[in-house]
Amino acid sequence: MKYLYEKDLRQMKYNILTSTRHDETVRAVAQRLGMSDAKLRRALIQKLDMSFLENLESRWQMGQKHADNGDPVAEELGCELFTRFIPLVDTEAMQTIYSDTTAMAQNTPLDEAIRRGKERIREAILS
Repeated sequence: MKYLYEKDLRQMKYNILTSTRHDETVRAVAQRLGMSDAKLRRALIQKLDMSFLENLESRWQMGQKHADNGDPVAEELGCELFTRFIPLVDTEAMQTIYSDTTAMAQNTPLDEAIRRGKERIREAILS
């Protein structure tokens, strides 16, 4: 006999993420991160439990309204958005990426620093 906690829940998580409203949210998050929908879905399935996935849309909306207000670098990177509201990146890793990006922005154009910071965020999510 298999217990519920022994079950592989990947298919159920995938079904949640491909429902109409969740799919729109996944596409918006993937576009913000500059990654494919499929890679993001895989990362969400691996890193988040079903209750987080069920509430993904509301977390995304709240994060867009309330995360990283006032700091343009943190807002562009999604520091709070991707650590607190949709926890895809470890807080310490995000802090390191943020610090490196702000330091890089002093010597290079801000757009280039943000682009490199987002690359590191994608790497952190996919690892």
